[in-house]
Amino acid sequence: MTAKTDTEVIIGGKVYTLSGYESEEYLQRVASYINNKQNEYGKVDSFKRQPIDTQNTLMQLNIADDYFKAKKQISALEEELRQKEQELYNLKHDLVSAQIKLDNAEKRIRELQEKSGSV
Repeated sequence: MTAKTDTEVIIGGKVYTLSGYESEEYLQRVASYINNKQNEYGKVDSFKRQPIDTQNTLMQLNIADDYFKAKKQISALEEELRQKEQELYNLKHDLVSAQIKLDNAEKRIRELQEKSGSV
């Protein structure tokens, strides 16, 4: 099992110690994502005028929205991959079938050549 990682990150100007089984780099990326969201929304006047609990809820909703959109995109990509794998399988099957037909045709041609040569 991977060792537990403790790392200090800065979120919203405050230092937090994050702990988990992910790498320090990953934990820093998570903190950076949160900081970027806070900065993005901190530039919107209507957001800044909201009470802090409303701001936090809006931020959570936005992050959840990002999450569900990413999951949907992953599902779409997985389905596309499944379709491409099926298409590749079908093409390989068609190739094998064509090769068998070609081999049989070549065999038949040789048989006919041998037969016509011996007459």
